[in-house]
Amino acid sequence: MSAESLHVSARELLEKWSPAPAPEQSLRQAVLAFLDASPRGCLRENAPGHITASALVFSHDEREILLTLHPRVGRWIQLGGHCEESDETVVDAALREATEESGIAGLEIDSELHGAQAHPITCSLGLPTRHLDLLFKVRAPKGAVPVRSSESTDLRWWPVDALPENAEVLL
Repeated sequence: MSAESLHVSARELLEKWSPAPAPEQSLRQAVLAFLDASPRGCLRENAPGHITASALVFSHDEREILLTLHPRVGRWIQLGGHCEESDETVVDAALREATEESGIAGLEIDSELHGAQAHPITCSLGLPTRHLDLLFKVRAPKGAVPVRSSESTDLRWWPVDALPENAEVLL
């Protein structure tokens, strides 16, 4: 478990991922180039930007998605956050973040990359940076009741076909 194993896992995920739309293909190539230039690019210490791990947490029947009202972003977004050196892979980081932020035990993650996004943000470094977000699909067990963490202003289930107006989610 190290910056190196996170880097290898991010690269493998992106190499296997083949999105159809041209903008996502371009983002895929840009993130791969970023990783080539940034050996520690999966850790928040990499101030110009870093890989982050996100989880699209769906209800057991996939009719609802769990979103957090992020205090720094001010919008409803998926769960997720920074990779840590204790995470062996980016998938592990996404599952850890989803579990921490949802309070739900027994989440199941799809280990294939679902999507990617890039966000300019001032995160916990206190400096403007970029989050190069790798997204994974996660399913909650039936009857799962989320518990808001200190990292969220609000946390709730939303019908997939009725997301809030200020949601920023890549389904």
